[in-house]
Amino acid sequence: MACTIHVVVFPFMSKGHTIPIFDLARFLLRRNISITIFTTPANRPFFSDSLSGTDISIIEIPFPQNIQGLPPGVESTDKLPSMSLFPTFVNATKLMKPHFEKALESLPSVTFMITDGFLGWTLDSANKFGIPRLVYFGLNAFSLVLTISAASVLRTQVSDDELFEVPDLPWIKITRNDFDLPFRDREPKGPLFDLVKEQSMATSKSYGLLVNSFYELESVYVECCNRISSPKSWCIGPLCAFHEPARVSEKPSYIKWLDRMLEQGKQVLYVAFGTQAELSPEQFKEIKIGLEKSLVNFLWVVRRSVDDVEDGFENRVKNRGLVVTEWVNQREILSHGSVQGFLSHCGWNSVIESICAKVPILAWPMMADQHLNARMVVEVIKIGVRAETCDGSVRGFVKWEGLEKSAKELMEGDEGKEARKKVMEIGEAAINAVKEGGSSWQTLNELILELTESKSV
Repeated sequence: MACTIHVVVFPFMSKGHTIPIFDLARFLLRRNISITIFTTPANRPFFSDSLSGTDISIIEIPFPQNIQGLPPGVESTDKLPSMSLFPTFVNATKLMKPHFEKALESLPSVTFMITDGFLGWTLDSANKFGIPRLVYFGLNAFSLVLTISAASVLRTQVSDDELFEVPDLPWIKITRNDFDLPFRDREPKGPLFDLVKEQSMATSKSYGLLVNSFYELESVYVECCNRISSPKSWCIGPLCAFHEPARVSEKPSYIKWLDRMLEQGKQVLYVAFGTQAELSPEQFKEIKIGLEKSLVNFLWVVRRSVDDVEDGFENRVKNRGLVVTEWVNQREILSHGSVQGFLSHCGWNSVIESICAKVPILAWPMMADQHLNARMVVEVIKIGVRAETCDGSVRGFVKWEGLEKSAKELMEGDEGKEARKKVMEIGEAAINAVKEGGSSWQTLNELILELTESKSV
């Protein structure tokens, strides 16, 4: 590797997609690889703050203006008024292509590029400049292979909550409702389906797919994935384990609160449903009642827009519950000694961060790949329990009684104890995977070597 390796990175405009890519970029930097990362003006401050103190160069290209349906100034999905605008937002990014290519022209020779799966149009740019493209989607191999393998069954008349065997993995049983739209439609069509089809096509023609997971956890699913689909999937995670936390001079108030709980020997349930989840007022009310009745100590991170009425809830639980409406450092919370459970929507970043922090999960999936991740968490790797829905279906309403029971089970019950034991083992394997000589460390080495050799040829 005598020549300088230069990598272009273009994450999707969504914090959940961007943060793991920052971790990967910092890790590549430690291998003397130079990095150029692309973003848009409104996202620039977040990039500059997150990457300060590194030699990563940031290039800003304009986000398209006057897009029908998109409010002006919205340049990331967490600012979208509704996730129904997601296809519009993704399609708008295609208009960035000329700016991206103009910037590529002025850069020193690029060895390979890593771009988000939702930026499928970057494949054209990569091909135009003869640069291999690696795709990052933020999915694990389990949900990816299930989505591919179950496609044939989902086109049949199997009902919504009827369990069926996954063709390539017959020991796994799943329902139509475990898949999000457009996958669970019997005859998928419309803008979301067109988008998925387009991005899948671009992914299949790219050089490789980076998976934020590790071989020891997903060997069966990665191998199956590579047998039934292309391009090759490479497990290079958990990316969060690459990141060394920055030393902050002043602790945030929520960490001080956790410190006090730890001093009192109290265990805390961390509650967070990600930035994209849309909770109904009815569901929100049930969560409040469930947390209050369960008597567990909790730290609940919630978006202010959902806090409907001041009903004295926070005052009643003030000795054992904290509600936070600001942006928090989730990894810092999960790695805190007092946090012994995570009520999560099971977005893959949250699951893998929980694994690295060795914290068991109370799984309450809401959208996207989360139902598949929840199956993996509870039934396959057994590091958590499932939030109980009132009708037993995977997309059912969760009443306070179901939440109270599940929260107590995770924090105090036998299932919780088993999950805690299991997550300790898996968490240890996760951290070892990214250490020098570990499986993900070696996989990344092999990939870089393969790409630099093909480039020099």
